[in-house]
Amino acid sequence: MLVPVRLPTYHAGTMGKDDLMAYFTGKRAAVTGAGSGMGRALAQQLNAAGCAVWLSDVHEAGLEETVKSLDPNRAAIHHRLVDVADRKSVEAWAAEVAETAPSLELLVNNAGVGFSGLVRDTDYSDLHWVMNIDFWGVVHGSKAFLPLLEKAERSHLMNTSSVFGMISVPTQAAYNAAKFAVRGFTEALRQELDLANSPVQVCCIHPGGIGTNIARSARSIQPGDSADARDEMFQRYVKTTADEAARQILAAAESGQRRLLIGSDAKMLSWITRIFPTSYHRFFQRHTKDFMPDG
Repeated sequence: MLVPVRLPTYHAGTMGKDDLMAYFTGKRAAVTGAGSGMGRALAQQLNAAGCAVWLSDVHEAGLEETVKSLDPNRAAIHHRLVDVADRKSVEAWAAEVAETAPSLELLVNNAGVGFSGLVRDTDYSDLHWVMNIDFWGVVHGSKAFLPLLEKAERSHLMNTSSVFGMISVPTQAAYNAAKFAVRGFTEALRQELDLANSPVQVCCIHPGGIGTNIARSARSIQPGDSADARDEMFQRYVKTTADEAARQILAAAESGQRRLLIGSDAKMLSWITRIFPTSYHRFFQRHTKDFMPDG
C-alpha cells in the first residue's frame, strides 16, 4: 500500500534578520548545551526574537551566565541543570517543560563534548563518556521532546552532528563514531516522521570549525597535551563564529532544511567526501597529522 509522504516546505533561504526574528516571535524553544558556544548564541537570538526558551546545561555557572545575558521582558526564560547522558534527567526536564508549554516549536540538541586519543590507548570509559553525551544525549532529547513537538502546527527538531560526522580523522574515533551515529539516527527519524505526515521537520546540523570552547574543555589522553595547546590548534580551523552558526541554525529551521552545513569548510568537506568516499583523507593528510601525538 502506498503511504502518502509529507514533503517539507522549502523557502529561498534569503530572509532578512528582522523576518527571521519575526518567525520565532511568540514561539517556544528548548536548547541543550546552552551554557556556552552555539547554545548560548541560540538562546540569545531566540530571546531577542521574543521566543520563550527552556535552556539546559550540565554546568551551572555557564548556564547562569547565559540566563543573565537574556532579557526576561522579551519572553519567558526557563533553565535547568540537565545531564543529557542521563535519560531520566532529560525526561524529567521534558516533563517540566510540558507542565508550562502546550507545545514546542523548536528543539536543538546541541550539547556535546570532545575527546582526543589513539584507539589503542583509549579506555572504554572514555568511549562510553563521549557516546553517552554526543549520541545518546541526542537520542534522549529527541525521544523525550517528540510528543511536545508533534503538538505544534509546525515544529523543528535540530540535531547537531559535525563535519566529523562526514569524515574521520586520527585520534577522533570516539567523536567520529558519535557524530556519524547522530547523522544516521537523525536521517532515519526524519524519514519516519515524513512518512507519518508529522508536523515535525528534522534537520541534521554539520558544523565545521565554530568558535566555541569545545577543544579547550575536551578530554585528551595525548602525551603532553593541554587545554591551551588543543585550543590553539583548534583556532586555526575556526571559520565561523558561534553567533553566525546560531543564525544559520535558526534560518535552516524556518526554511525547513533537512541538512545544514555550517561554514565553507563543511561545504568543501561534504563535496570532497561525495566524490572521493574512500580516499578523501589524501586531500588533507597535512592537516590530519596535526591530530597525531608527537613521535
